[in-house]
Amino acid sequence: MTSDLDRARPAADLVERLARPVPSEVASMDAWWRANNYLTIGQIYLLDNPLLREPLTSDHIKPRLLGHWGTSPGLSFIYTPR
Repeated sequence: MTSDLDRARPAADLVERLARPVPSEVASMDAWWRANNYLTIGQIYLLDNPLLREPLTSDHIKPRLLGHWGTSPGLSFIYTPR
């Protein structure tokens, strides 16, 4: 028969792993978060050339911005996969 302590151990292990991510996890999360933020900014500000395959010009920028940066970085971080 398993005790309450045995059942609590997997949760404690998860908390420990989340509290101390390894450097490769941090690097992966950071890269994903930065890419997500880049896409968000592109959607808000750019009309064309989102991958910057040519030098950015004023023609690429939307004449009227719809949306704002606001909570985008925080939301991107919440949805960052681990």
